[in-house]
Amino acid sequence: TYFMYSLLRKRVAQVLWQSSPTNIRTMATQTPARIAVAQMRSTNDKQHNFAQIQTITARAKANDVQFIFFPECCDYVGTHRDETLKLSEPLTGPTVQRYRALAREQNVWLSFGGVHESIIEETESGQEVKNIYNTHILINNVGELVASYRKLHMFNVITPEFKFRESETVRSGPALIPPVDTPIGRIGLQICYDMRFAEASTLLRKQGAEILTYPSAFAVSTGRAHWEVLLRARAVENQCFVIAAAQIGFHNKKRESYGHAMVVNPWGTILGVANPDQDLDVVVAELDFGKQQSVRANMPCFEHRRDDVYNLSARAGLPYASGATAKEKFSFGGIEIPPETIFYVSEHCFAFTNIRCVVPGHVLVSTKRVAARLPDLSPAEINDFFQTVCKVEKVAERLYDATSSTVTVQDGPDAGQTVFHVHCHVMPRHVGDFPENDQIYGELNRHDKEPERPRRPIAEMAAEAIRFREEMSRLGL
Repeated sequence: TYFMYSLLRKRVAQVLWQSSPTNIRTMATQTPARIAVAQMRSTNDKQHNFAQIQTITARAKANDVQFIFFPECCDYVGTHRDETLKLSEPLTGPTVQRYRALAREQNVWLSFGGVHESIIEETESGQEVKNIYNTHILINNVGELVASYRKLHMFNVITPEFKFRESETVRSGPALIPPVDTPIGRIGLQICYDMRFAEASTLLRKQGAEILTYPSAFAVSTGRAHWEVLLRARAVENQCFVIAAAQIGFHNKKRESYGHAMVVNPWGTILGVANPDQDLDVVVAELDFGKQQSVRANMPCFEHRRDDVYNLSARAGLPYASGATAKEKFSFGGIEIPPETIFYVSEHCFAFTNIRCVVPGHVLVSTKRVAARLPDLSPAEINDFFQTVCKVEKVAERLYDATSSTVTVQDGPDAGQTVFHVHCHVMPRHVGDFPENDQIYGELNRHDKEPERPRRPIAEMAAEAIRFREEMSRLGL
């Protein structure tokens, strides 16, 4: 019965995909990516779970795949909170090292969608693990850990069938991470319950995601009701491939998962689903990005979004990876900013240390897009700009032991603007730093017009940027 059901579903998927608007206009095709998606049943036995991962990897490699996706809790499922904490490891621990070795030995990219990452805290009695992160990691085919995302949304729910409070053990992650460039496309990382929050997936699409991932250990009752409809909805509304590896069956006496590991295309058609009667199964699918391009071109939903009425922007940016690892370049007023002086990047803005300072800690926030004045910005850019300013102000005050700041936008030439690219000066303040408090505005007006005022060495600006990056990372901003 399951075999006939799978054949019928596959044929229906082919018909729907071929008859969709993707064929209205022919676009340049790309070579389809071949992937494998795992279904497994983890227990509290790490060795048993790793043996399943090895078996799945061997099956997948026999099908000549480029990328294998494993579910949430692929490392283990604890029987109670204390065991879950005790079995957890840092990402430098032996379990992740085994995953890295496997990827290297098999020459394949691997996604492990929710390993238990220990949070080690210093206490009076020594180091303790009181909480963990639920962390989705990507490992490339040479064994390098290239990305990690910590689950944002905690599964704290009560249904007629069960009660679950993930936050009793797991700490919520601080931020989305931008889509990750991989050989099969740009992947947006999420985990399980995250799929119920459409805003996060839409933001990942706006940032360039072609694939959305939801590795899961979905509960049975909610899985029957919502699993397929949520995955297909995320695929359709974002015109992305959706990949959802899944746990299945009883992990212990108290916990059971729904299974049905699944791959969905951007038209919402299911390309493959795992056998719900098997604890160990592999779904192999091809992702046709040429057809994805056609879907997006013929139904350009993201061009039709009304950002003047509603918009999404990332509340959290990322500390800037400077130097040789910096991929994105930024200019301010037509001059490229040295990457080592940039300490923060959000969706629409970046922050950098200043070459001439009015006070110690005087830094700048600018928009990525060149716009002369604030009214020239879109609602999304304005929202992101001032959120970034607030974060930078908070960090500047911490680094320079201040409790107040002067935050100034010179918007137009009559207001003193000399660089016609929207930017904000963030200047931490102290009692008595000027004889008259408002003298700072005169100094600001003169600071970049006096040739005798020395420019700071790049090395000094870079060292300050490192301090800002480290503090922003520490605060989870």
